[in-house]
Amino acid sequence: MPGYDPGSAPGYDAEAQAESPVKILIAGGFGVGKTTLVEAVSEIEPLRTEERLTAAGVGVDDLDGIESKTATTVAMDFGRITLTDAGVVLYLFGTPGQERFWFMWDDLLAGALGAIVLVDTRRLDRSFPAVDFFENRGLPFVVGANCFDGEQQYTVEQIRAALHLKDPDTPLLMLDARSRDDVRGALLSLLDLLIAGAEKTAASV
Repeated sequence: MPGYDPGSAPGYDAEAQAESPVKILIAGGFGVGKTTLVEAVSEIEPLRTEERLTAAGVGVDDLDGIESKTATTVAMDFGRITLTDAGVVLYLFGTPGQERFWFMWDDLLAGALGAIVLVDTRRLDRSFPAVDFFENRGLPFVVGANCFDGEQQYTVEQIRAALHLKDPDTPLLMLDARSRDDVRGALLSLLDLLIAGAEKTAASV
């Protein structure tokens, strides 16, 4: 993958080398659950670049609806999961959610094959920039509606309509970012999307 050497990533070992490496971004707004998602599914100790929220962020970081949040990702989260049945090892890069760190998204995009855009329906307007980012750059992605406390008050159809997705076939899944099975399912859905896209491109050549 251009611009990305998985051999330099933390937690890379001989076992992972047996599978095909795929770089995946985990994106979304501030406080949507990206760090939790990476931690839930990673088979290695995740690399986190979190800092405590301080008074310096007052008026800059929007904590409306997530007042209990005490730390934030300032660079990226990194994790790894090997999907032996799919023959791939996924390197997961969680993007920072705060607007002042969005300049890093283009750097993290290098070498990525797809993304999961995590959304919080309690603060859905914070999800629009992430959706727009990947739609404008043409990177395949699936949307995961994080069900906080295991509940979701909206249907898939309602969430899809609210997000105004350009591609009506963009997968949209309900998931709990704390659940390894839910996150694994979202990653497999993304792989299915990538495979379908590759087959469509090959058929048109």
